[in-house]
Amino acid sequence: MSSKKGGELNGFLDRGSTFRGEMEFEDTMRVDGRFIGKIVSKNELIVGDSANVEGEIHVGNVAISGTVRGKIKATGRIEIHRNGRVYCDLETPALIIEEGAIFEGNCVMVKDGSKLTVAKPAAN
Repeated sequence: MSSKKGGELNGFLDRGSTFRGEMEFEDTMRVDGRFIGKIVSKNELIVGDSANVEGEIHVGNVAISGTVRGKIKATGRIEIHRNGRVYCDLETPALIIEEGAIFEGNCVMVKDGSKLTVAKPAAN
């Protein structure tokens, strides 16, 4: 999913670790711990199964298997894997949600510079 061929893992926030603040990175970053704040990159963020992220995410691509609360803006795509729990408003040109994933929020699909709004379905 990396926007670069052979993108390397720049950093890793492991389980049991907590980081508060603003993080910028190149290539790929993986979060498996707790992050509170803002994440900025033109490349790929991986939110692992044990991750708990709160805040704003502005990245190229993001793959989510953990929990994210806040706002996500991706210039490439957002993937929510089957264990992912996303309670956010999203803005992206491509959204992939696997069966079993949880998504609560709104999504604005950006295509060719224009926005198409996709609202979450009404609760049953």
